[in-house]
Amino acid sequence: MLKSSLFRLNKNRRYNYTPRYYNGKEIGNIYDFDSKFSKYRDTYNANDIGKKWQEARLENRNRNNRSISPLLIFIIALLTLIFLFMIDFDLSIFRQ
Repeated sequence: MLKSSLFRLNKNRRYNYTPRYYNGKEIGNIYDFDSKFSKYRDTYNANDIGKKWQEARLENRNRNNRSISPLLIFIIALLTLIFLFMIDFDLSIFRQ
C-alpha cells in the first residue's frame, strides 16, 4: 500500500473563481430563435473564465513566422566559420 502511493502525485484541484462585479453571460434577445448549429456548440459554465481565455488564445494564435530567416542562416554559417578558424581546421580539403 505504501509503495503504490509513494510515486503517485496528488491531483490538482480546480479553483472556480468568479469576480465580485462580473455579470456573466449576456441574455440577449429572448425572442431570437437559435440556429441549427447551436446545439453542437461548446458551452461552458458562465463562471469558467479560464476556458474562455484558453479558447481566445487558441483562436488568436499566429503561426506565420515559422520559416527560417536568411539572417539566421547567415549568422550560423558565420559562427561556424569562426569556430573552424579557431580550431585551425584546414578548409583546403573541400578544394580539388
